[in-house]
Amino acid sequence: MCKFNFNISLSVLNHLGRNLYRNFITVIGEAVSNSWDADAENVWITIDKEKRYMSIVDDGIGMDEKGFQDKFLKIGYTKRKNNIIKSTKGRPFIGRKGIGKLALLSCAEKIHIATKTKTSTIVGGVIDNSELDKAITDDLNSQDYQLQAVSSEALTKLKNVEQGTAICFENITDDIINTIEYIKKAIALYFKFSLIDNDFNIYVNSELITIQQLNDLARQTQFVWVINNFTEPFLENKTTGINPKEIINIVSSLPIKGYIATTAKPANTKIRGTNEKVTLDLFVNGRLREKDILRHIPTARIVESYTFGQIYADSLDKGIGKDIFTSSREGIIFNDPDFQTVLAEIKSIFGNLMEQWDDLRRKYGEAGDPDNTSISPKARKAEELFNQTLTDMKLPKPKKVKPGQPQQENPVQKWVRELAVEAQFNIPSYSECFISENLLRKYIEYTNLSLSQEAKTEAAKWKERESNSKEAANISYDVRQSNGDIYYLDMNYLANLVDKVPNASPKIAGLSRSATIYKPLRDSVGHTSLLTENAKNQLNIEYNNIQARIVKLLESFEEKKK
Repeated sequence: MCKFNFNISLSVLNHLGRNLYRNFITVIGEAVSNSWDADAENVWITIDKEKRYMSIVDDGIGMDEKGFQDKFLKIGYTKRKNNIIKSTKGRPFIGRKGIGKLALLSCAEKIHIATKTKTSTIVGGVIDNSELDKAITDDLNSQDYQLQAVSSEALTKLKNVEQGTAICFENITDDIINTIEYIKKAIALYFKFSLIDNDFNIYVNSELITIQQLNDLARQTQFVWVINNFTEPFLENKTTGINPKEIINIVSSLPIKGYIATTAKPANTKIRGTNEKVTLDLFVNGRLREKDILRHIPTARIVESYTFGQIYADSLDKGIGKDIFTSSREGIIFNDPDFQTVLAEIKSIFGNLMEQWDDLRRKYGEAGDPDNTSISPKARKAEELFNQTLTDMKLPKPKKVKPGQPQQENPVQKWVRELAVEAQFNIPSYSECFISENLLRKYIEYTNLSLSQEAKTEAAKWKERESNSKEAANISYDVRQSNGDIYYLDMNYLANLVDKVPNASPKIAGLSRSATIYKPLRDSVGHTSLLTENAKNQLNIEYNNIQARIVKLLESFEEKKK
């Protein structure tokens, strides 16, 4: 009886996602992951944008002829056989399904591969994607397509290493749109292998990539939330110069760790010279698995545009068993219950963070989140005006302290902080007074109401005082836009003129009733005094009455005009 076996068409390469990898950084990440799994100590990446060329060389364990055929060229080969989930050096394997190499084999017109072990000669070959495309079109079987012989280009790359692998990309399919500077920053930010093993180094165009690539971002970092006592070089002042105004510790019951940070301005999250920005990302075993995790839990709150960070959830890697990563290896299967649990925790953490961020921003005199209703919109705007005025005043700054030491508050800072709280009340109160009294004046002018003799006498008194003050100050020009009597009268007189309650009818609503109580409180605000809580409460009550009465008068006036 005949024995049968599977015969795989090369077209399966396209079905598996040969063209899924459109991100150049992802291609680099796949190669770096392979070098990590191969126990390499060094990875040398060379990029020539003009020639659309890149080479990636490592000094890992390499492959002999059998390994190159049965492992590298075997689509779907997994390193995690027989419950082996770590390399000889104890590194947790990044690769799982063995299809990530499709990113490497299809992103350029030609891919040159050379590899060797300590005991084998160099083996390898060249994949010409135009030939591979033709073979796929002709529906050839996998065993009917053979690589071209290993090239001198790839052979040369291995001359200085005892063992390792070299991959050269000739005529990269899409132009390398990222700047070299961005590529360096992306590697420093996303490929955290060196944080797991200090003996793993990545070089780009001969420059060792370190956390120093992120110094600009570190210095613009304003607040940091650390999850489950996470530490890493980016958060160390001696490494990056980071000196956030506040560091807040977060305890999570889940086996996650990491940090969430916010910058001083949204523009600080953008990488200079590119359209890219740093985001809050999810890592598993040191590898980026979900870039911009907040897109799964959008809040539409302004704080998102200030946020970046990294959360590590190594428990999502289930080893030999369950695999929750997408075929493209650039994400996690969204409806996986374990992933949903992690997402729910991140959502909860970020929800609390948003409230804290607003308080911290306001504490340090900066605009916070206008959608946070913990304070009224009027109080928030007043606070912003207060802070901007302080900025324009350029008050003395506190003395600088050494990195890592707490900032000492000087007396001026303390006074400013106390006034900031009062400004939330006093500035809107002045605005309310300004609008109400001037609306009444406009109403009086338009309706040609006659002033009482008492009002004229009061106006004359204030005119005389102003005249004397101008003489003393040697001012000969007009101070007020109008010298009409009503512009020298406060709410008390204006209310009596427009809406006076007869003495015989004290229960009738009218402006004059509220204005009498309002006057001493209004005068205190007008003279920039700080009010007691009782006075604030009374002023709010009387102003609400005045506001409602003015609106009613104006509505009645509009009805009469019709």
